[in-house]
Amino acid sequence: MSAPEPRTGPVGIGVVGAGVISDTYLANLTSFPDVVVHAIGDLFPAAAKTRAEQHGIATHGAIDAVLGHPDVEIVVNLTIPAAHVEVSSAAIAAGKHVWSEKPLTLDRAGGETLLREAEAAGVRLGCAPDTFLGTGLQTALKAIARGDIGTPLSALTLMQSPGPESWHPNPAFLFQHGAGPLFDIGPYYWTTLVQAFGPVASVAAIASKAQERRTIGSGPKAGEVFDVTVPTHVNAIAQFQGGQTSQSIFSFDTAVTRTPFLQINGTEGVLELPDPNMFDGDLVLLRPGGHRSELVTTTTSTRAQSTRGTGVLEMARAIREGRPHRVQGALAHHVVDILVSLEEAGASKQFVDVTSTVEAAPPLPDDWDPTARTVD
Repeated sequence: MSAPEPRTGPVGIGVVGAGVISDTYLANLTSFPDVVVHAIGDLFPAAAKTRAEQHGIATHGAIDAVLGHPDVEIVVNLTIPAAHVEVSSAAIAAGKHVWSEKPLTLDRAGGETLLREAEAAGVRLGCAPDTFLGTGLQTALKAIARGDIGTPLSALTLMQSPGPESWHPNPAFLFQHGAGPLFDIGPYYWTTLVQAFGPVASVAAIASKAQERRTIGSGPKAGEVFDVTVPTHVNAIAQFQGGQTSQSIFSFDTAVTRTPFLQINGTEGVLELPDPNMFDGDLVLLRPGGHRSELVTTTTSTRAQSTRGTGVLEMARAIREGRPHRVQGALAHHVVDILVSLEEAGASKQFVDVTSTVEAAPPLPDDWDPTARTVD
């Protein structure tokens, strides 16, 4: 299929998947002047109808209601991870650009296939997380780039919680292949670290599972028990191509939730970054004072301009401006390669090389404003 014909005006959006996260995406996408949401589809058309009525979307139905819509230019794939490749591939075959929720795929082969199909069709491929486009992480990444902590050397990341079954109405898929804390939460941390350090070269891991079965804690399925088929606690270390290192914990096996933590250590200071699952937050810069025992601490607070869907908007503007978009499919594929390598390392108890590579995205311009009308 040939590349889509150039168009003008706001970029047309279609959403596939009317689950929990679609509400936030739609609230944002229907507020951005540079895009317009034309359609939403779901395996269960009644769910798509409900979301369409909530957000004033004209067309709803099954998936074909999106893929066949002539005004949809970008398909936003919000299906469960196991369906990501099938839906994204179908959208590419329909001549649509694709934005997928994370992870892009569940294995390396799926990512390679989508990248190849998108290139052949002349369409764009992007994937969450786009949180590094948020004010919090953009401020942090710019501080690192200008040398506020000297040369970046290493990172420490911690994500510990009891797991999402207490609040999610349908959490079983979050404990199956393609999820767990590594695949569900890990992409936020690894995407941020790749933006700070560049691509990962090799990884090692120890993985475990505290419970074979878990119980849904809320919603209409409360009390139902489901199987846990993936590790729910992963200790990971990584070596980056630039020589930096990181240590990480991703866990659904703690009794209480601990505040997410991401710290980057440099030759002249330490920067504590906001939660990489969010678009804003506080940055804490620590530098040595006049004596070894003294620390100079500077805290910078940031406020998000927008949340989920920011990457879709950035891609839409890039389409109209004829430039590369920042949250590339190749970045998401590299993150999947990291995650799969960590799975393999946890199983083999050996280091595993990460063979893919990618370049960090350029920072957003200082005058970036998602609420502005920039396309004609």
